[in-house]
Amino acid sequence: MEDTTWFLTGDITSKDEDGYLFFGGRDDDVINSSGYRIGPMEVENALMEHQAVQECAAVASPDGTRGEVVKAFIILKPGHAPSDALAKELQTFTKALTAPYKYPRRIAFVDGLPKTATGKIQRRLLKQQEFEGQDA
Repeated sequence: MEDTTWFLTGDITSKDEDGYLFFGGRDDDVINSSGYRIGPMEVENALMEHQAVQECAAVASPDGTRGEVVKAFIILKPGHAPSDALAKELQTFTKALTAPYKYPRRIAFVDGLPKTATGKIQRRLLKQQEFEGQDA
């Protein structure tokens, strides 16, 4: 009999009725807001559909009422300027493409995102930034 070894990766996956596996994100990236579990990739994918968004990352941000809320860090394409009106437009846009509770309640327009040497966005650093100084 062959030995089996399991590695707990922290990845969230799902399997459809045909047996195909789908990657949903990392368990430590999941945002818990008012009892809802929100995967950052779905929020990011919706935001990336907007004409003004060049790149983005979604992370948990502490909230006294909901526990956590979605915060999006957004790099805009050239020709687009940060504004409260654009932030509201992005929120409305995301609500239309995802479940309404998944939209980013907070938006930060940034010039860059922390990345690994291979170019992967380091959400954990953004989340850590959000939670610094918060009581656990």
